[in-house]
Amino acid sequence: MPQVPSTQQILGVHFFVGSPAEVIANFVRAGGVLVVPAAPAMVKLRYEDELYRRALTAADFAIADSGLMVLVWKILKGKNVTRISGLRYLQSLMNHPSLRTSGSVLLILPSEAAKQKTLTWSREKNLPLGDDDCCVAPHYGPTAEDPELLRIVERRRPAHVIIAIGNGPQEKLGTFLRNNLSYRPAIHCIGAALGFVSGDQISIPNWADQLYLGWLFRLIAQPRIFIPRLWRASQLPWLIWKYGEKLPLTRRD
Repeated sequence: MPQVPSTQQILGVHFFVGSPAEVIANFVRAGGVLVVPAAPAMVKLRYEDELYRRALTAADFAIADSGLMVLVWKILKGKNVTRISGLRYLQSLMNHPSLRTSGSVLLILPSEAAKQKTLTWSREKNLPLGDDDCCVAPHYGPTAEDPELLRIVERRRPAHVIIAIGNGPQEKLGTFLRNNLSYRPAIHCIGAALGFVSGDQISIPNWADQLYLGWLFRLIAQPRIFIPRLWRASQLPWLIWKYGEKLPLTRRD
């Protein structure tokens, strides 16, 4: 398997250093699991959820979605890591030729409504996606193991599996698929990014994404959900100051 050209370890997670085009070229060729942890997800590394900690730290590729993490890392450590938001990554991925072949993609979505919006969006973008190329995820338990989905992926053998069900379950599910499939597709754990473009989530303009302001649009749209997430994210600077490159100890430790 080709090696990632350059990574920067932050809180035990190895983040790719390079452009979206570079990470996509490497990942599509190598396959495995790609994760896009935002700031609240990085803080969750302190939780007593070993499966989630392992899913992030053992991911084949990780990209730095969190503008807060990138800025704090620069200020506290004097080092640069390339910020690639989930939205920017998805926009670049959709231009890759390997996604333009019928049957090459399987989408894992959070709801039937998200599925219908994604199919409408795909037709507008001339992507070769049909009803059979989308699966609605059940409510996963602590392990996020899904033997039925495993059988579907094994039977269809898509080159890309795009999981858009949110941080936590999606990384565990991606790891489960990678560890149990007989082949190695590119498994993209992109969270809400697909919803931003399909209309299932609030639209975030490119300028806002580039200025690290995507969180503000989501806060305005869903304050009850995002105020607790932002409070959790506020712990990230302290974690980076204390642990730096190392995986944080859990609260129990």
